Amino acid sequence: MTTQTEQFTVRRSDAHTSVPQQPALPLPPAGHFINGSFVPGSTGLLIDVVNPTTEAVIASVQAGTAGDVDTAVAAAVVAQKTWGATTPKERADVLNLIANIIEENRAAFEAIESANTGKPRAVSEDDVSSTIDTFRFMAGASRTLTSMAGGDYATDHTSVILREPVGVVGVITPWNYPLLMAAWKIAPILAAGNSIVIKPSEQTPLSTLKLVEMLAGRIPDGILNVVTGRGRTVGQRLSEHPDIALVALTGSVVSGQAVAETAAKSVKRVHLELGGKAPVVVFPDADLRAAAAGVRNAGFWNAGQDCGAACRVLVHESVAEEFTEHLVREVGTLVIGAPDAGDDVEIGPMISLPHYERVKESLAEARRAGLTMAIGGSALEGPGYFIEPTVISNVPAGAHIATHEIFGPVVTVETFSTTEEAVTRANESPYGLSASVWTRDSSLSLRIPKQLDFGTVWVNAHLVLACEVPWGGFKGSGYGRDLSLYALDDYSRTKHVMINHGA
Repeated sequence: MTTQTEQFTVRRSDAHTSVPQQPALPLPPAGHFINGSFVPGSTGLLIDVVNPTTEAVIASVQAGTAGDVDTAVAAAVVAQKTWGATTPKERADVLNLIANIIEENRAAFEAIESANTGKPRAVSEDDVSSTIDTFRFMAGASRTLTSMAGGDYATDHTSVILREPVGVVGVITPWNYPLLMAAWKIAPILAAGNSIVIKPSEQTPLSTLKLVEMLAGRIPDGILNVVTGRGRTVGQRLSEHPDIALVALTGSVVSGQAVAETAAKSVKRVHLELGGKAPVVVFPDADLRAAAAGVRNAGFWNAGQDCGAACRVLVHESVAEEFTEHLVREVGTLVIGAPDAGDDVEIGPMISLPHYERVKESLAEARRAGLTMAIGGSALEGPGYFIEPTVISNVPAGAHIATHEIFGPVVTVETFSTTEEAVTRANESPYGLSASVWTRDSSLSLRIPKQLDFGTVWVNAHLVLACEVPWGGFKGSGYGRDLSLYALDDYSRTKHVMINHGA
């Protein structure tokens, strides 16, 4: 059935309310994955996994305990001793094998990801393709590392720089890109010779469990372990465990603060990729149609549940009205619906009822503040946790909705009058993950990115990623880098060996 709201196309399918179709989903086993096989949890307590499109429970997984983490870490410690002694080629062969296995089973991963997160087909397909590319890139990158040349830097003493694994790495991944964010951590961590204990989000653990199910018996036992459960138990134990050398988290600022605080007690390293509120700075000379199309794509990809989403537009006051007209027209063409309602569906649901309610409250707060809903601004009737793609225009400087992370299909539009004001307002954000600049002026395209306090700045583009270049932020967005050779640096340590040959 196809229905029209005031502006959007909404697609519902029979599967949208049909629970009996769910058993066809290629679900993984529900246990923890430790030392190469699935094992039951220590308590038998379960966490339900909900399809946000249908609101139906599609699986249940173990509610892990600190004891479960201890068991997994013990296995990882033993496995790492052998794995860390392998050559880069041997590790690359394993990463390429993982990529091949995912590619051979991509339909299963896409189906699980869409069912567990509500992602449209195009988003799930892109996630799986990017996951495969991540493993292939890291397989090659692990064989191309360079360090300072050995030599005599002190008289009669030869120095050699060794790059070593850090040991066992605890990983905590988010719900918005379950498989891809797992790959962003697993691939470089294994490539550097470490072993892993990973806690996927309790809301979206299925694709990670499916991955290790397919890898069982095909990669060395114990190098990749999965413990499902909640952050306050499993995540807390990973952060405090004495045998874990580094904790890597992609998640909220609050989660990152908790991990960093706990990890500090044992002085373990921390790798944090946290929230974002990406400004999109549109100068008066920009191609306004292209900028609007860019925000349509990068602001509403994955229903805006992306830390790099183009969610905060700062447009010059002289072209603000024209730009907003283009943006509203672009956003009005988005198709909302269930993943199986058609290949043209672009916007899926919010991940969960609590998150759906948070996004609704942000929109209600904007209405109470008297802000203008240029398009959208409402929730859709269920089933499913759907929010209309929304553009809020004429947003004043400092408005709460323009400074805090909504993490939904909501874009705000503010104006500026001078270049200096644009830079100052963009940098006012507590986040520093990503930003974009839209201009035809070559001087601005070179100067402004240098002045913006964000880890990635695009010019005339937004949310374009590649494995060869780093991803990570500043300020409240955390520290550490995913992707690229910089990730391998983060997950390894250097050792200086100096030999006295003059004695």
